[in-house]
Amino acid sequence: MSKRLEIGDEAPEFCLPDKDNRNICLKDFRGKWVVLYFYPKDNTRGCTAEALDFSNALDDFQKMDAEIIGISPDSADSHRKFASKNNLSIRLLSNPDREVIDKYGAWQPKKLYGREFWGVVRSTFLIGPTGKTFYIWRRVRVKGHAEEVKKRLKGGMDGSA
Repeated sequence: MSKRLEIGDEAPEFCLPDKDNRNICLKDFRGKWVVLYFYPKDNTRGCTAEALDFSNALDDFQKMDAEIIGISPDSADSHRKFASKNNLSIRLLSNPDREVIDKYGAWQPKKLYGREFWGVVRSTFLIGPTGKTFYIWRRVRVKGHAEEVKKRLKGGMDGSA
C-alpha cells in the first residue's frame, strides 16, 4: 500500500481508460478543479446513487470549473453499460489492476458480516487547479455527499487552492 495521501500533497498522476477506451489523464485537467472519487462496483445500490448524485449536479460543478471523475476496478465495458443504463454524464475510468486506487489509498482492508477482505473504500479527493490535493473525504457516506463536495468546492474557490 502506498503512503497515505494528505491535504496539500501533489495528487498522483494517472492515465486510465474511460467507458469508450479513451485514455484520460489527470494532467489534462490542470487549471481546473477535479472531483476524483473512488467507488467499489458498478450497478450496486450505493455506487449507483453516488454516480447519479454527481451526474445530476454536473452542471453546478462545471459552472465552478470542476470536472468529476469516478474510478473503480470495473472494466471499460462495465462502465459503458452502467453509464448507459443510468444515463450518467460523468466520466468513469477503469482501473482493474487497482494501481491508481492504491496510490490514492482507497484500496484497504474491509469487514462485512465478520469477514475481512480487501476492497475499494469509497473516497473522494478534491484536487485544485495546481494539482494539489485540496480536500479528502475517506469512508464516504453517499447520502448528501455530492452536495457536501459542492459546498467545499465553493469555499475553495476563494483562492486558497
